[in-house]
Amino acid sequence: MKHINNFILINIVTLMISGVFAQSSQQLFSVNALDVSRYMGRWYEIAKYPNWFQKKCASNTMANYSLLLNGQVKVSNQCRLVDGEVDTAVGIARQIGERTSAKLKVSFTPEWLSVLPFVWGDYWVIDLDPEYSLVAVSEPSREYLWILSRNPEVDQKRYADLLIRLQSMNFDVSKLEVTRH
Repeated sequence: MKHINNFILINIVTLMISGVFAQSSQQLFSVNALDVSRYMGRWYEIAKYPNWFQKKCASNTMANYSLLLNGQVKVSNQCRLVDGEVDTAVGIARQIGERTSAKLKVSFTPEWLSVLPFVWGDYWVIDLDPEYSLVAVSEPSREYLWILSRNPEVDQKRYADLLIRLQSMNFDVSKLEVTRH
């Protein structure tokens, strides 16, 4: 009887562990198609998962995207620091796959390092409204998450609906840090 109870306990623990891993390893998908030219322009950061490279940003975080002649995208991120100074990071992004792919790679390293694969990070558009005015961006491990908008303020209903969609993709929306503008 003791061996049967141990067997049942082991099976229950195994099922619980596999359920946790299955939930956390649910595959992340990008949106079906991205019109890169429509995506260009200014985006205001509405919220993000805290990360090490934006630790000094206090407010007014935004991204500017512009299409380059070679098909790549110039990325210019900026934010206001606590002392009032503006911090800017300029990088490059490129689409992965077909021309409507919503999966991009981005790098903020000098151009001569761009041949190294580890300097490129994933930038996946995982939720985008039809007007190209509210977007969620992440990457396969879900370590990073940004919510961006064409305006510094977002309608609360649209924002709440987006949070529900993100939760259905296994994002912990309680980790989001709202950006001040």
